Amino acid sequence: MAKQTPDLVIVESPSKAKTIGKYLGPDFQVKACMGHLRDLPKSTMGVDLEHDFAPEYIPMKEKADLIKELKKAADKAGTVYLATDPDREGEAISWHIKELLGLPESKTRRVTFNEITKGVVTKAIRQPRDIDLDLVDAQQARRILDRIVGYQLSPLLWRKIRRGLSAGRVQSVATRLVVERENEIRAFVPEEYWSLDVTLECLEKPGRFEAHYHGENGKKTTLANKAQTMAVLNDVQGKLFTVREIKTAEKHRSPAPPFITSTLQQEASRKLNMTPKRTMALAQQLYEGVDITGHGTVGLITYMRTDSLRLSEEALSAAKDFIVERYGKDYHPGTPRRFKTKGAAQDAHEAIRPSDVHLDPETLQGDLTRDQYRLYRLIWSRFVASQMSNAVYDTATIDTDCGGHSFRSNHQSLRFSGFLAVYEEGRDDESEEKLDALPELREGEQVRHAESKPEQHFTQPPARYTEATLVKAMEEKGVGRPSTYASIVSTIQDREYVIKKDKKLEPTPLGEVVTQLMLERFNDVIDVEFTAGMENKLDEVEAGKLPYKQVLRDFYAGFHKEMEQAEEALKDTRIKVPEEVTDEVCELCGRNMVVKFGRFGKFLACPGYPECKNAKPIVEHMPGRCPKCGGGMLKRKSKRGFAYYACETGASCGFMTWDVPTDQDCPACGQTMFKRSGKGRMKPFCINEKCENFLPEDKRGYYKKPAATPQEAAAQEQEAGAAPVEGVLDAPKEQKTAKKSTRKSAAAKKPAAKRAAGSKKTTRKKAGGEA
Repeated sequence: MAKQTPDLVIVESPSKAKTIGKYLGPDFQVKACMGHLRDLPKSTMGVDLEHDFAPEYIPMKEKADLIKELKKAADKAGTVYLATDPDREGEAISWHIKELLGLPESKTRRVTFNEITKGVVTKAIRQPRDIDLDLVDAQQARRILDRIVGYQLSPLLWRKIRRGLSAGRVQSVATRLVVERENEIRAFVPEEYWSLDVTLECLEKPGRFEAHYHGENGKKTTLANKAQTMAVLNDVQGKLFTVREIKTAEKHRSPAPPFITSTLQQEASRKLNMTPKRTMALAQQLYEGVDITGHGTVGLITYMRTDSLRLSEEALSAAKDFIVERYGKDYHPGTPRRFKTKGAAQDAHEAIRPSDVHLDPETLQGDLTRDQYRLYRLIWSRFVASQMSNAVYDTATIDTDCGGHSFRSNHQSLRFSGFLAVYEEGRDDESEEKLDALPELREGEQVRHAESKPEQHFTQPPARYTEATLVKAMEEKGVGRPSTYASIVSTIQDREYVIKKDKKLEPTPLGEVVTQLMLERFNDVIDVEFTAGMENKLDEVEAGKLPYKQVLRDFYAGFHKEMEQAEEALKDTRIKVPEEVTDEVCELCGRNMVVKFGRFGKFLACPGYPECKNAKPIVEHMPGRCPKCGGGMLKRKSKRGFAYYACETGASCGFMTWDVPTDQDCPACGQTMFKRSGKGRMKPFCINEKCENFLPEDKRGYYKKPAATPQEAAAQEQEAGAAPVEGVLDAPKEQKTAKKSTRKSAAAKKPAAKRAAGSKKTTRKKAGGEA
């Protein structure tokens, strides 16, 4: 029998509420708070620096109705369970809800779920706890630190560099990493070296193999130039090689541990071409729950913001049973694999794993979106593989000698696949040496020199960061935490301090100028070790070992002094961002045009201003040809910001499409093929109606909402609270004008004081932001 007054459970999202509601039944009412309900104000700093950093939290205006709804439900409930995410941010959201709704201690309980399954949810409800104020303080400290840096540094950047800029405590360090890598690349001096490969043939039987130059007189040496390489070739030319030594061995390869947040983002970037932001959004969906045929709504993975490699005993036991049942006893090592978490890790949650290992990806494929399926398969495979036996290889190394020089051949063959039957970890460096098969040989056997392949090389500069390797670098250096990696990488690109080209991150001139200013005037803020030390202090606050106000006092003392010194030193200084010169030539004066920034973003302008005032929008040339006139294709943006593609000749041709032109031609008609816009790999198609390969628009995968009938449109207006207008779909211009004038006259009736107050609100601008 259901309770007369159901208890209230508050979570962040509707999908999470739906999943948990099904598990708990009618005795519980589950509602979503949609994240934070109150925060620091947007228009002011909201931190009282004169009174020990007291924060001023205000309810979010856009959530006023939701706050009223939750307040009403909480007043009626017997007990209120705050079930936000199990991390600092989630703990802070729960605390804010309690304070905002005025919930008494006696009826407020905190529950967390490492995975959203029926057993875990019901167990957590039976074992609630109080809000952990140490976790809340750690989050408050981070929030206030970021607000102070953002709201005091950003106005300085506005005045000295460019309006609209912002600085963040952690984003500035991430930008510095990208800038310093670019400086390393510029300063790099390549050095010449040579490789020498020879192809050797057996004398008395068929078989050949390749050997690489190894060294001289038994010592490994490097060929530095062409002269050394040619000298070796002269020494071995026309002579037989002797097999000096054959070494065979058994090599074991262990599986990678299950994912933590950083390694999930890295692997999803390598294997699935997903950004960290996209990866975390999909992981959140899998954690909160998906409707699965025959199972209902199920949370498919454990909590995805974690730096711990710990696995529960139940998960280890289930993995063993699954592996033995599906692959056989040989594929399980006998005892569960336990991985050691790094010393600096918080170890608050388990590693990322499937909540039920028996729900394999193939079973769920029909219930998941394409990207959900791909990410779940990655997580599931990595976890299962982490509990499987080692892969076993047979390896052979053959050293051959000729003329005092040694050449080496390597080979390995897979004897037992072990965990490789399920999963193999990706690599950032895909230049792994391919090992060729070797013929049967014996020590002392002579072989003939058949071919030589000398090749010149130059040492390469360090590679630019990708999103995956930047996350890895931040993790290694202690910059940020699992919950912040994705937002940091996204923020530095959104603010145009860093751009992504061919999956590589490069600093913009703006990013380099801002970083240089920060290095000169705010070295502590942008120092990697200082930032990592601050993360450790926040961990101490979380552990209850350090008051969060003390962290703020220690930081602000040095930061405030640096701010005063910077203001004085830069009093009469304006820093200019180097202009990006393009290949576009000004048709009026012949100068190369440069990229400028205006109110509406980037545009091209002539550097000869004010003598030459030519300016025009930036257009992006696309591959392929216009199917109507054969001209070039350009990428443009509509008034609403949507990308479309049009002929470069403009109105004289008139061709435009939402489909993306490709560099492929149709094999039947020879015209440019197009592909559907959107993320992921899309199959190109022909849009030539006279071609046998023509793909009609309704077959290209776009969803088209059917047009509403006049009756449906009127009904929709009525539901929205508007009186139905007869003939609204084809209302004459006079009628629409009359409506506008009515609204204007209504606005004119407002008291002058209210109109002035409203005007003030709309003209307020936020000086900066935080990362």
